[in-house]
Amino acid sequence: MTEEWQGWREAAETALYGDGGFYRSPVRSPEGPAGHFRTSVHASPLFARAVAGLLARTAKELGLGTVALVDVGAGRGELLTGVLAAVPEGLEVVPYGVEVAARPPGLDPRIVWCAEPPRGVSGLLFANEWLDNVPVDVAEVDADGVARYVEVRPSDGAERLGAPVGGADAAWLERWWPLSAPGERAEIGLPRDEAWAGAVGSLAAGLAVAVDYAHVRGGRPPFGTLTGFRGGREVRPVPDGSCDLTAHVALDACAAAVDRGDVDRGAAELTDQRAALGRLGVSGQRPPLSLAATDPAAYVTALAAAGEAAELTARGGLGDFGWLLHRVGASPEHG
Repeated sequence: MTEEWQGWREAAETALYGDGGFYRSPVRSPEGPAGHFRTSVHASPLFARAVAGLLARTAKELGLGTVALVDVGAGRGELLTGVLAAVPEGLEVVPYGVEVAARPPGLDPRIVWCAEPPRGVSGLLFANEWLDNVPVDVAEVDADGVARYVEVRPSDGAERLGAPVGGADAAWLERWWPLSAPGERAEIGLPRDEAWAGAVGSLAAGLAVAVDYAHVRGGRPPFGTLTGFRGGREVRPVPDGSCDLTAHVALDACAAAVDRGDVDRGAAELTDQRAALGRLGVSGQRPPLSLAATDPAAYVTALAAAGEAAELTARGGLGDFGWLLHRVGASPEHG
């Protein structure tokens, strides 16, 4: 690792995705992302079943018998594997895993493994906890009230203030995350806006969904959210390739970036996971006690499913995740 000071975006890009980086190295991260943090995919198979339902609904809206499923930030293919096991009979799925890491061994041979979303497909593009790992620069207000880039030393995570923020980054801050008081920090989300607009633009028709830790303009955290994860624990963010580096996503800015793109797209919907999964039939409601008397085995199964659903939809937890839904080339006919 170089000892030169770098902006956080450059440093994180190398630490996460460079040769030997956290997401590329089988030595640093042999289990993939699942070895370091627990997503909704890992929490319960109900999540994959809900995505399978959303895929089937999308295919029906588009009038397709064969539908694409594009998993952006596919990890080791856990979500794709779960969805393929849950899709309704008769629906043919062409699955794509979009990931920088090499194709995992033993993966379903139907899954196309690629580094970028395929272009021109019709179906469901699903990005679960992808945008939070798109590297961004960090800004901090100095003692004179000037927003400056934060520079970091990759070897130990030490920071210092660099040049004033300018150009498109300054315009993004002014619109989406205005800073004023000395010490306030922000993650400049422009690269994520561009990444999401590109992902949505890859679809010919269908639905694009981003699920992530999120905040909106009226509730930005005053000191940012940049952090690290290693081995299931939150750690100090050091861009040396030894840990995941993540920051919450300004999903409202991502939505607006697509709306002002050069291709006409439908309006975006921004909601939370609790509401989104509720529409897909995932509920933490306990089964009636009467079922325990008439069918004890069914009661136990339903109770376990309710517990898993409760975790996926919990306030203060996974249920607070932001869902950004963007329809492309078709109007919804089914709620």
